[in-house]
Amino acid sequence: QVQLVESGGGLVQPGGSLRLSCRTSGTIASIYVMGWYRQAPGKQRELVAFISGGGSTSYADAVKGRFTISRDNAKNTVDLQMSSLRPEDTAVYFCNTAPIRFVWGQGTQVTVSS
Repeated sequence: QVQLVESGGGLVQPGGSLRLSCRTSGTIASIYVMGWYRQAPGKQRELVAFISGGGSTSYADAVKGRFTISRDNAKNTVDLQMSSLRPEDTAVYFCNTAPIRFVWGQGTQVTVSS
């Protein structure tokens, strides 16, 4: 069974930074296009960034220029570096393939507040 384990969330002030990490079981992260998603209270889950096996990246307009997605195929991890955080970035963040193939992990809570 594939496992997706997110970590690195927390409480941060506006303008601050956080680095999220997704650890995958097996070689999932090295095979598939991997994405970071988020779900804010009362809103649908949305894809914020994804990265191909070759390292090509794409970002939602809301995070472009502030978030950077990266992967380490040897470690089967996908990270999301988040900078210049805003209150509207507050959400539970998840990783999965893009498109979605596996059961969601528990996610990691990011709260941006002063």
